Amino acid sequence: MAARLDGEVYAVDECFSPLDEFEAAPQRALALLASFPRRLIAEQHTAAWVLGARPSPPAIHQFCVSIAARTRPTIALRLAVREVVIEDSDLLDVCGLPVTTPLRTAVDLARSAAIFGDRESRLVADLMHIGGFGVPSCIETLNRRRNLPDKRVALERLVAAAGLPAR
Repeated sequence: MAARLDGEVYAVDECFSPLDEFEAAPQRALALLASFPRRLIAEQHTAAWVLGARPSPPAIHQFCVSIAARTRPTIALRLAVREVVIEDSDLLDVCGLPVTTPLRTAVDLARSAAIFGDRESRLVADLMHIGGFGVPSCIETLNRRRNLPDKRVALERLVAAAGLPAR
């Protein structure tokens, strides 16, 4: 903390990085690896932060585990974990941290956000820009899974977000 007060380091979630390093996905991933169990997959707002679509970390980090992993839920104050069906193609490895791809993250946010306002729409648009994909890729992802709740709502949100210019 003294180094932070002296202006020698800056905060990256609950960790610190030297001032001469730009904050990027590797620093954000390493900060999460230092604070949370390694078997968890960063998803939704946490994945958006790691990928650079979100400027600051969420107050409660969102992680998931594969339903096939058969793990017990982790109990922590700054952590929400859910079991999901996930494929290897839905994941990126960022310095050893599994993170959902920009496509999977955008689709999950569009499907599961209770409130989907301008901020969430902008976040999805930024993920589309980072991942270099559009609505057709989102439709393909949604249609790959049968019985997926909120497909129609997600598609409407994704189409609206796709109309926003990149930041």
